[in-house]
Amino acid sequence: MTFPAFLLEAVAVSLSGVMAPGPITSVVVGKGSESPHAGALVALGHGVVELPLMIAVFYGVGRLLALPHTQAAIAGAGGLFLFWMGFDMLRSLRRGVTMEGTSGQPPFSAGILLSAGNPYFLVWWATVGAALIARSAKFGLGGFLAFALCHWACDFVWDYALSALSFRGGQVFGARFQRGIFLFCGAALIFFGGRFVWDGTTTFLAR
Repeated sequence: MTFPAFLLEAVAVSLSGVMAPGPITSVVVGKGSESPHAGALVALGHGVVELPLMIAVFYGVGRLLALPHTQAAIAGAGGLFLFWMGFDMLRSLRRGVTMEGTSGQPPFSAGILLSAGNPYFLVWWATVGAALIARSAKFGLGGFLAFALCHWACDFVWDYALSALSFRGGQVFGARFQRGIFLFCGAALIFFGGRFVWDGTTTFLAR
């Protein structure tokens, strides 16, 4: 396989993961109703966790992420954080939707915490991501760095586009649209939080 062909394959696989609905998607859409640039900041925070993780997997730490106890601990902590963000977003509906924020976490910090506390994100890098990194390594360090940049660029472009569209929708449809976005995103975060805690608990008890 040529290097350009590998990058095209990597971008396609990366987008399939990036575009899948999840906690980051919910936060990007929710905070995008406040600022069109929120997605870019979430993606930058996500990159703070993701880029070092890619380097760690490149040097063989991916096996640690695949350990059940590691996944259980991350799932539990991440689930509780998602619960907090979801309930805070729903509480904002009672206070009235404002442009001051859907939760106490700014987009950049939310990107860091949501990434670090998402066990599925880590499992993806321990499996699919590790396989892509192994293939990129065949093209040397430059191949790995090019893959890492392309993967993160997929996150950045998608999250930025989502927040810009959400902000545009809020301008066009007004406060009712914003309330609907907050309600949907808050409920989604609580759902993902419950899923994380449940999966973490069952993984821990199964050992």
